[in-house]
Amino acid sequence: MNWNKEIISKMEFNNILNREDKEKIAKKLADKVKNEDVIGFGSGSTSYLTILAISEKIKKENIKITAIPTSYEIELLCNYLEIPTTTLLNKKPDWSFDGADEVNEDNWLIKGRGGAMFREKLNIANSPITYILVDKSKLVSKLGTNFAIPIECYPYSINYVKEKLILLGATEITIRKAISKDGPIITESGNFILDVKFNEITNNLEKDIKSITGVLESGLFIGYNFEIVTY
Repeated sequence: MNWNKEIISKMEFNNILNREDKEKIAKKLADKVKNEDVIGFGSGSTSYLTILAISEKIKKENIKITAIPTSYEIELLCNYLEIPTTTLLNKKPDWSFDGADEVNEDNWLIKGRGGAMFREKLNIANSPITYILVDKSKLVSKLGTNFAIPIECYPYSINYVKEKLILLGATEITIRKAISKDGPIITESGNFILDVKFNEITNNLEKDIKSITGVLESGLFIGYNFEIVTY
């Protein structure tokens, strides 16, 4: 007996900005899908629309793919659309797609406004190529112009991590609060997110942040194989 998945269907994105433009990009990405592809599925509204477009292609052309989701939200969406999923324990992505909060001229990114940067970075690190889907407002000359860097850290390490981040040049550090619960947001790995601003982001900063004991991952992406797709 199959479950009634009505509760999952109600998790759809509403009031998506620039939906028409995002749907055009979603169609372009869906056109890249080939039978038997293993694809890393990113999170966010553009990824959501891309997954819907891929689902339509699967049904229309009767092809099979496997997705590696980057969040519970996307995993639930795949379940609802009946797209098979796997993990990096079993499969390596042929390619991936995702969004970004900021992109500079060197294709460095800030990601993680949705809180899933750890699993997103895992997919990206394991993919030969990742398509980053952004509108032109996300393109900046200086990274950190509009967004802080999200840093996922073990809850009991936040004071230590804060001290070390200040030594790295952090100018503002805040714990990200949840919207529909009291207290901080909790990631899928059970951690807190610190949103951190720096006056300058150097090519070593991602590694320096990651070297701090208690830090799981940051939303800074430097030196990965990205193809930026704008709309």
